[in-house]
Amino acid sequence: MPIDGACVQLVFAVACRQTCRADLPGAFFIYTELYLMPDVSCGRHVLHLDQPRIMGILNVTHDSFSDGGRYVSLPAALAHARKMVAEGADIIDVGGESTRPGAREVGVEDELRRVIPVIEALVDSLCVPISVDTSKPTVMRAAVAAGAGLINDVRALREPGAVQSVAELDVAVCLMHMQGQPRTMQGEPHYHDVVAEVVNFLRDRVTACESVGIKRERLLVDPGFGFGKTLAHNLSLLRGLDALGELGLPLLMGVSNKAMIGAILNAPVQARLYGSVAAAVLAVRAGAHIVRVHQVGPTRDALAVCQAMRTVM
Repeated sequence: MPIDGACVQLVFAVACRQTCRADLPGAFFIYTELYLMPDVSCGRHVLHLDQPRIMGILNVTHDSFSDGGRYVSLPAALAHARKMVAEGADIIDVGGESTRPGAREVGVEDELRRVIPVIEALVDSLCVPISVDTSKPTVMRAAVAAGAGLINDVRALREPGAVQSVAELDVAVCLMHMQGQPRTMQGEPHYHDVVAEVVNFLRDRVTACESVGIKRERLLVDPGFGFGKTLAHNLSLLRGLDALGELGLPLLMGVSNKAMIGAILNAPVQARLYGSVAAAVLAVRAGAHIVRVHQVGPTRDALAVCQAMRTVM
């Protein structure tokens, strides 16, 4: 049945519906019907969520867990971003501070020197939205002034001045769940009910954003795989992802190359491609609208097969 633009804007209440086969071992998801989400306005670009989208990771840091040091020069960063877009990335996420467990803190001026020239160059040369991965209000403002259309904040705008800054900026923002702080978050994470606690946290952060005037249509949420969570917590979150659909917001998920993949496969970072692609497929089948990945090409191919199957069911 044809769906017009007005109808798309109305379909907001439920993110996904999933069925499972009780006769299969583990009774895991075999089919997910994604409900349409409103388009996300990212500055001068619009991110359409009529199908799963790919966010390509561009770390301009020396110590990121997966690719630290590879793209710190401007030419290397631009070349990698162009490659990811050519392979199918719908948005590029630029980060100037590693948030891996144990990473050292980066000062505001250092982070600005790393990300702003890259964002300026990407905005001038690419036709996709640019996101900035930061928790610092000063960096948020400078990045948006440079052309970034989305703020991806692992602290969900909890740093002093962050939520007020975003309220004044006409861009989208992704709110992520994290227990603790990046330097110590994996020390001893504990939950009574990880799914319920993550959902409640994100609901509270959405309310905090709306209370200062940030419109709901500018918000995305991320359950924060690997951020203050054990392998068991991460797997429980993936299995219970439909609960986040109750928030009625676009869902972004990042599991690419993370320790949870390494723990399952007993594999180092450089050998986690296949596991990361499998996790991206599971995430989309469980309701994710955007997957944040390092390896864009293989992920695009896998999601294209999933999308083809969804259109005939």
